[in-house]
Amino acid sequence: MIFGKIEYLNLLPFHVFMKRYARSSQMRHILHYKRGVPAQINKKFHSRQIDAAFISSITSAQCQCLNLGIIARKEVKSVLLLPGEDKCDHESATSNVLAKVLDLQGEVIIGDKALKHYLNSQDKGIDLAKVWFEQHGLPFVFARLCYHGNKRPYEKLAKNFLRQAHKVPQYILKTASSNTQIDAVDILDYLKLIEYKLDPHALLSLKRFLRLANRLPS
Repeated sequence: MIFGKIEYLNLLPFHVFMKRYARSSQMRHILHYKRGVPAQINKKFHSRQIDAAFISSITSAQCQCLNLGIIARKEVKSVLLLPGEDKCDHESATSNVLAKVLDLQGEVIIGDKALKHYLNSQDKGIDLAKVWFEQHGLPFVFARLCYHGNKRPYEKLAKNFLRQAHKVPQYILKTASSNTQIDAVDILDYLKLIEYKLDPHALLSLKRFLRLANRLPS
């Protein structure tokens, strides 16, 4: 099984879970990773270089997906629009489209670099998840866990992840802090903004976003 791995902080609890899960199941013998930013993982998934991954919502419509994703209820702090000329983030897919759906102009930045900007800059930019919530009263779904082939192992994995508390050990938190230059306390506060289960509100939001995205000029 080749799993696409996006090493952003928003998936840190999932990566912690996968380490434990692989050690306690037969998956440890067959699990391999291909790393990349969301745009790269999307391409590898659609070309079947990887078997499963968190795929950007905007590219997931025709995929086999589970009700596991990356969701922000009201704000996210790691998907921002900065003042200036229109500019997409080459690491992103969904967030670039979200800015257009919201009819906002500026530079899109995502991921850990966006969170670091939010924490360290006076001009924090516009939080796109927050604007979506203000306009639609719904959470925003940035990605979904999608897969090729047999659903059963991925469904089992997702159920196990969702039933557990999402705790990050101190040694992993310390490493993440060192790698991103973001304080551990800020990482923990950030993770409180992220949810993973696509409930009916999240699914409604996803459906609405994809419908609005399809109406954009090509």
